[in-house]
Amino acid sequence: MSYDSVKWPARGLLGAVSSQARQELLAMGVETRFEAGDVLLREGELDRHVLLLLSGFAKVTARVENGEESLLAVRVGGDTVGEMAALDGAPRSATVTACGLVTARIWKPAEVHSLLARRPDVHLILTGIIAQRLRWANRRRLDFRGYPAKVRLARLLVELAMAYGRPVEGGVVLGCRLTQPELAALTGAAETTVHKGLRELRQEGLLETGYGSTVIRDLPRLRQLADLAPEGPAAPEA
Repeated sequence: MSYDSVKWPARGLLGAVSSQARQELLAMGVETRFEAGDVLLREGELDRHVLLLLSGFAKVTARVENGEESLLAVRVGGDTVGEMAALDGAPRSATVTACGLVTARIWKPAEVHSLLARRPDVHLILTGIIAQRLRWANRRRLDFRGYPAKVRLARLLVELAMAYGRPVEGGVVLGCRLTQPELAALTGAAETTVHKGLRELRQEGLLETGYGSTVIRDLPRLRQLADLAPEGPAAPEA
């Protein structure tokens, strides 16, 4: 689903900054639209701009050693993409592709550097978001080795709910739509295994899926199944 300018996920940049900073961010750069399948950023390219997503969601993918494409993450309205290249000058480490209509503001590298220099509060928040993404990636690697597929699926759904969910009557609706192949890629499981896991979660009353939506009906029990602490996803401090 799309997020408007009033309510973005709390863990994205637009949802985390102050109202004053948010207005400043929304005034930067040039607004543009992407259709489903459009590439926002391409792995290996040397461009340095940053995109602030305003609505819709996008997939982050990269090529692995055998040439296959691996789904790394999803980004939704309120998130930034491309900030790593703007900060360290290295080639793009991943490709970002629109899933449906996406609106975004394109920031030039100089605008980003100027923003971070004059707004240390935004700089600190953005640094924290980058750190959260690295922790998320580390958890994915640990989950692949330490948990069976159904538990990995539950952990992923809890984390997506925490990052991009919004409360509705009787549950939490996920703020992004993922296909079963995409869920399989993010959990490192076969698509048939994910299909079976989703069916079991629905039968257990933990999850409800419909056309274009996923609602978690019992987040505390899903946390328990996912072997996560009640207050939130467990992550090693470092």
